[in-house]
Amino acid sequence: MKTKLKKGDTVIVIAGTERGKTGKVLSVHPTESTVIVEKLNLMKRHTKPNQKVRQGGILEREAPLAISNVMYYSSNLQKRVRVGIKVLENGQRVRITKKDQAVIE
Repeated sequence: MKTKLKKGDTVIVIAGTERGKTGKVLSVHPTESTVIVEKLNLMKRHTKPNQKVRQGGILEREAPLAISNVMYYSSNLQKRVRVGIKVLENGQRVRITKKDQAVIE
C-alpha cells in the first residue's frame, strides 16, 4: 500500500486502543501497510541474557500499527489532516496538508 507518511512525521491514532494519542513515526513499512510510532502500541518482550543483551528480562518495545489507523497531525491547526501531493512550478513534488495547503517539510 502506498503511503504519504514518512519517518519523523507526527501522527495521531484514529482507531484502536491508542486512539487520540500522538507520536512521532519511527519507521514506515509500506509492503506490510504498517508504521511504528514512538511510545505507542507498546508490547512486552521476554528475553534471555545473551551476547547482545547482557541482562535479560521483560523489555517494552513498539509494535506496528496499521497505516489506516493513523493520520498526519498538523501542529499549525492542532488537528488531524489528510496529506496530498502538489507539483510546484519548478517540477518539484512536495507533500501538502489538504485542509490549508501548507507544505510539509
